[in-house]
Amino acid sequence: MPPSGLGSLFEHLLGAAGAHPRAFHGAQTSVDLHELIRRSTLPPTAEVADRCFLIFAQDPLCAALAMIELDGLARRMVLCPPGVDPAHLPAIATAAKADGLIGGLEDAPTQLEHLARLTIDPSAPNHPRIPRTSKTRTEWILLTSGTSGAPKLVEHSLASLADAISSDGPLAGPLVWSTYYDIRRYGGLQIYLRALIGGGSLVLSDAREPIDAFLTRAARQGVTHLTGTPSHWRRALMSPTARLIDPQYVRMSGEIADQAIIDRLRSSYPRARVAHAFASTEAGVGFEVDDGLAGFPAAYLTRPGAAVEIRVEDDTLRLRSARTALRYLDEGLAALRAEDGFVDTGDVLELVGERYYFVGRRGGTINVGGLKVHPEEVEAVLNRHPQVRISQVKARKNPITGSLVVAEVVPVDDSTAHDELKSRDERLKSELVELCRNALASHKVPASIRIVPSIAVTASGKLIRVGA
Repeated sequence: MPPSGLGSLFEHLLGAAGAHPRAFHGAQTSVDLHELIRRSTLPPTAEVADRCFLIFAQDPLCAALAMIELDGLARRMVLCPPGVDPAHLPAIATAAKADGLIGGLEDAPTQLEHLARLTIDPSAPNHPRIPRTSKTRTEWILLTSGTSGAPKLVEHSLASLADAISSDGPLAGPLVWSTYYDIRRYGGLQIYLRALIGGGSLVLSDAREPIDAFLTRAARQGVTHLTGTPSHWRRALMSPTARLIDPQYVRMSGEIADQAIIDRLRSSYPRARVAHAFASTEAGVGFEVDDGLAGFPAAYLTRPGAAVEIRVEDDTLRLRSARTALRYLDEGLAALRAEDGFVDTGDVLELVGERYYFVGRRGGTINVGGLKVHPEEVEAVLNRHPQVRISQVKARKNPITGSLVVAEVVPVDDSTAHDELKSRDERLKSELVELCRNALASHKVPASIRIVPSIAVTASGKLIRVGA
């Protein structure tokens, strides 16, 4: 189905009625997608048409069902993922001109008590479905996943969100999709739509669920396609339950995929096609790389007939395509796209030979005596060490240079005896400093390295960056 011909998600389900069995699998219950054709999760009295709803649900299965119910009927729906600061909810509701809130039985944020409330019970669709007469082109509003400040509200259409899926062509089934992302974030929403439009079932992750429980559940459902950020994958590979899954396809997006995590995934899942993709809420899906190497070929900039135009200007990546978001909902913000239609992603690139490599975000550099350091560049070196699971590089204030580069490192758990830990840690830090000295300019070498048991990530599965 071409992007221009996409109707509502419900109409697509109706057209796929004869397909193989498909379901949404939540942490507590599953829903047969074919059952949704006959019965609704909303009562017939629910007033939905031409209204704006915030999808606010702790249970991602509620959100998955709400999107099917609202698309093609509601004027606008705002996808509010877990982790949104409650203090921002009133401003989000005001900017979106929300009429109501849709969520699960337990979802009633006090900040939004003034909104009309609809409840979805995912235990079973139990209301007769009334034939649809509306053909509304619902606006899809996504929140940016920045690490600080109020999120921006980004407007998409179903066509812009589904363009990358439709252009892939039909996929062989039966497929079982899953993602570490919440489906209300851009990366997770892509997998939700792939399952519905491209075909297959979907195992939904839940922010309240331990990673071991999620991986066990994904294995039980026979997951074939699994995606997440590199940080998601590094944390997953720390768990013994990561060995329970045997996917055909593994993909990373949302952060720089360095060579270390690519190699670890290829080693952990030798039967899988391991890929990393560039995508953002504003620019949409840019491209995917599956040649086993970090970065992407410079030839991507000159591919004839490509669905996405790629440009590098002032060392940053620019994209133009039908997948680009339409606008920021807040008219006070700068234009999302330049006059020529390109989106400046803010991701800095370096050309080495015939390949571009991501080195960091334009706003996330550390200033060391007037010299810029991209934290991601240093992390890529640290992560090469076979005893490093994950690392994070930060700035520490210094009266002479302004800032110094410092690092935190989570080592591989090799069951080292307690009395040997100190010796191991000192040896590891020494080896990491030497590794950085051999690969980086002196001002980029960490002034200190601290061994830590874990590193925090944002609700969207990314390392927490200051200014990024």
